[in-house]
Amino acid sequence: MTVPIQLDADAFERLVTDELDELPDEMVDGLDNVVFVVEDRPEDGSLDLLGLYDGVALTERDSYGFGEMPDRIILYREPLLSICDDIDQLREEIHVTLVHEIAHFYGIDDARLHELGWA
Repeated sequence: MTVPIQLDADAFERLVTDELDELPDEMVDGLDNVVFVVEDRPEDGSLDLLGLYDGVALTERDSYGFGEMPDRIILYREPLLSICDDIDQLREEIHVTLVHEIAHFYGIDDARLHELGWA
């Protein structure tokens, strides 16, 4: 059995920031009022969920203005670490998870992400 890699919260957040910086400008420039958050695990404590988009997709918004709480894209540290054998694999999983959750912000559902190879 493979032992998952260990990475503290600060080091993990640096990896997330690095991977965000690597994403194409066209993907991140439209992310208005979105915050990226790292949490250890989902609320249910499971290791099944790698990330979550918490907000209203652009395609479903009527209006969006001043005073709105920001949408959140959450990456779950422990589930991501649990499926990775090394730092390169972790970087790849963080990248895929970021793209997947950002796609939800733009209104792309899981079925379409699966067709595109991102789910």
